[in-house]
Amino acid sequence: MSSYTEINELAANLLQEGDLDSLKELAKENGIPDDYVEMYLEEAIPSLCDSTSAAIGKIDVECMKLKPKELMLDWVEYIKGLCMENEMIAHQIRKKGKTLQGCMAVLLEYSFKNQITVDKTIIKAAGVSAGKVTFGVPGMAKAKELIRDYYMGGTKA
Repeated sequence: MSSYTEINELAANLLQEGDLDSLKELAKENGIPDDYVEMYLEEAIPSLCDSTSAAIGKIDVECMKLKPKELMLDWVEYIKGLCMENEMIAHQIRKKGKTLQGCMAVLLEYSFKNQITVDKTIIKAAGVSAGKVTFGVPGMAKAKELIRDYYMGGTKA
């Protein structure tokens, strides 16, 4: 589903029909936590999700499939943080064609295109015997910029 409003419309219809199993499956497929479902069923919240929870849910579902590790997990956290800071980014994450895989590809592409030579004294201190070492991973600020550009439509994977 490409928006949190679509999820909420379907959830409302399923609730009205009394199809709680399908409603729970809808939540699971979209990464909406079980406690949100329970609160929704108890009418403690007016809708199953909002823009932010729907975006983070999508990221969580995609993350389960991609199984990112180490620095890539940091990038995932940057994405989630940007969702919480900016509702427009959260909204854009749900759009069709925007994926965690695509965003990671942009970050990885940047990493390869922007490699710099590591100083020989650092290489020696690390105990690396290679004659030349290059490194190109973006810092936090650049990674966040690339993530924003990807989800807001500027960068394509």
